[in-house]
Amino acid sequence: MKRIYMDHAATTPVDREVLEAMKPYFSEKYGNASSIHDFGQEAKDALEDSRAKVAKLIGADLSEIVFTSGGSEADNLAIKGTAFAKGKGSHIITSTIEHHAVLHTCEFLEKHGFEVTYLPVGKYGLVDPAQVEKAIKKNTILVSIMHANNEIGTIEPVAEIGKICRNAGILFHTDAVQSFGKIPIDVKKMNIDLFSASAHKMYGPKGVGCLYMRKGINLIPQIHGGGHESGMRSGTENIAGIVGFAKACELAGKNMNSWAEQEVKLRDRLIKDMLQIPKSRLSGHPEKRLPNNVNMCFSGIEGESMVIHLSMKGIAASTGSACSSKSLKPSHVLTATGLSPKDAHGSLRLTLGKENTEQDVDYLLNVLPGIVDNLRKISPLGGGE
Repeated sequence: MKRIYMDHAATTPVDREVLEAMKPYFSEKYGNASSIHDFGQEAKDALEDSRAKVAKLIGADLSEIVFTSGGSEADNLAIKGTAFAKGKGSHIITSTIEHHAVLHTCEFLEKHGFEVTYLPVGKYGLVDPAQVEKAIKKNTILVSIMHANNEIGTIEPVAEIGKICRNAGILFHTDAVQSFGKIPIDVKKMNIDLFSASAHKMYGPKGVGCLYMRKGINLIPQIHGGGHESGMRSGTENIAGIVGFAKACELAGKNMNSWAEQEVKLRDRLIKDMLQIPKSRLSGHPEKRLPNNVNMCFSGIEGESMVIHLSMKGIAASTGSACSSKSLKPSHVLTATGLSPKDAHGSLRLTLGKENTEQDVDYLLNVLPGIVDNLRKISPLGGGE
């Protein structure tokens, strides 16, 4: 059976060049970067060379990159680190469509004496910079708005929001896990103070990411120990993973535009043809969206059923709804954009990668209408009536 992967927002395959770059650091160059002997210094050199490569992709200085275990840890370090550095009673601004690594962190802080404002979004999932400015208080210390949404692909006006924060003397954090390596980012021009990224969303390995931390910012570390990463993240560095992350950044720097051009072509064809399916609608902004993201809602059916049936046809996709034995919860992102829980249940997310082809799209478009039609005939959600 033909196997097609269209779930790159969940994770990506490790690029062959990335894997080759990592291999020596498992069994040949395996030193601890904190050791002063040759093995350790070899690892230290790889660590700092990798730091420079990651920094280059976003216009940062290598001293501003803190390696982490991934995007979730970087989000926690940015938000909790800022909050605990400023103290209880401080105010944080975020949005209702953030990744749970941001939302759950903010909810945790609310239970520990901090105040959080959750800004609404419009029907396309856009945060209004004017609402950010209006929400700022005397005790506001941080604004955290994602660069691009992981479900609907909407790209947020982070440069404008960052400028508002800079003028107000407030730190601005953006979760760029989905956008990093897909679209250009310049942390200086975009007025970003704190920036989270993850390797496995951009053809790098799982278990490694980074926090960009602008010079002069004071954060409270969340992992204590030997004082690694300039005291910001203790624990022996994952050199093989970090080298892989750096190679993925290097490849993205060279190929980002060509990858995006190919993905946009396939994305737009998918959107155009999927909208021909009755009772379908596009979620997210029609233009201000990631080059590889398609999120469609089909009234009257359940997204997880679509994902299962597509998997039976060899196609990997995802949905915003989450099934359990006790509940069926719609996506918090889709309901925040104004969709009813019933309609939000019918979401299907397809996220393309550099290996996807026109033939993959042909196959998906050939099997999907029949799956939607058959599911509507048996759906307990009313078939979209």
